Amino acid sequence: MPMSPCDYTWLFTPGSTFSHPSGTTGVIHVADGGELDLPTGRVVACDPFVYLGTGDIEPFTVTVAPGRYRVEAAVATLTRPDEAPSDRPHRRVAAARLVVRDEPTVTWELALRPGQDPADLGDDEFYGYGVDAGTGCFYDAAAEQGFPEAQEDEGPLWDAFEDSDWSEGPHLIRSPGTGHTLAAFTSGWGDGAYPTWTGRGADGEVTCFVTDFFVAPDPSEALV
Repeated sequence: MPMSPCDYTWLFTPGSTFSHPSGTTGVIHVADGGELDLPTGRVVACDPFVYLGTGDIEPFTVTVAPGRYRVEAAVATLTRPDEAPSDRPHRRVAAARLVVRDEPTVTWELALRPGQDPADLGDDEFYGYGVDAGTGCFYDAAAEQGFPEAQEDEGPLWDAFEDSDWSEGPHLIRSPGTGHTLAAFTSGWGDGAYPTWTGRGADGEVTCFVTDFFVAPDPSEALV
């Protein structure tokens, strides 16, 4: 069977705690990324430093009503028992969430792009996006060509990370030329491939999109 989703409600609950066999302990806090403009409601998730403006990543097949939606990140502060306190805590983005409705999510499904069929997946496989520059993001499909300033290793996307000393984010970034926005964040342990999930409420309507960066284990194995 394809990969199963985690309990993302738990992951986005401040104070949730987990541990790894290595002895590392993580404590979650939720970082607010502001409101993302979705003028068409067609959501794209990708590594913006690699794919933004290329047209290589299509929006998800599930759409939402045009509007402005909150973006937040579940950020894990990681420590080890023998580790001395630090002025620069070790933090990793465990997951990023685009909140469509502030209602409980009761079911999860893989967020799919055109041509993707979960029936084609093998055991524990998933559809997701590749990361080669250590970042992920959400934006509206209308913003695909909306950041011309970012095409030559400069512009607001680069500035947001460099000005914050490459902090985890989320960073809400607006193009000064077009007004389009995107929300970007670091991607867990860095490069790799990561799934995005669509959450639905009891009425079947979309509640959120969540990208899992595989920092926190399944909650049934994570509590300390």
